[in-house]
Amino acid sequence: MIETETLLLRPIRLEDSIQVFDYRSDANTNKFQNFVPTDVSQVDEFIAENPSQFNVPNTWFQLVIIEKSSQKIIGDLGIHFIAGDHQQCELGCTLHKDFHGKGYATKAMALVIDYLFNTLNKHRIIASVDPENTASIQLLERLRFRKEAHFKQSLFFKGTWVDDVVYAVLQHEWNKD
Repeated sequence: MIETETLLLRPIRLEDSIQVFDYRSDANTNKFQNFVPTDVSQVDEFIAENPSQFNVPNTWFQLVIIEKSSQKIIGDLGIHFIAGDHQQCELGCTLHKDFHGKGYATKAMALVIDYLFNTLNKHRIIASVDPENTASIQLLERLRFRKEAHFKQSLFFKGTWVDDVVYAVLQHEWNKD
């Protein structure tokens, strides 16, 4: 659990499924996401697949982002602990559309990045993003991620081949200030 004055990040739980469904099921807002459930049972399955332990290779660990003033789940943040490489991980973030543009994603991601680098001593964190997802690219750039690669039509996503852009930040880049 990671906590600030305004946010609480904790592992996703089964009792979160209705709130998670509320923002994850919005197909328009989440057009760049793989997981856009059409019913709550799919969210239940998604939550059930969350590992019981943090920092296990070849798993995605989901944290919910809670706005403390309302106690509402406003999004989730996934951490992919890459198989065979204990020093690198990947991040992904989904935020309820009502909370876009308020700095919540930046703050939540910064908290997790800081934890991954300064507590778990990770070396490198990456993020994979569709080049048309300009809001996520701006978020990553605010967090000092740099563009490392642009793969042309490398992912078959929702019935079509799409580009994939990889951003990354190294521990010493994060901690340079």
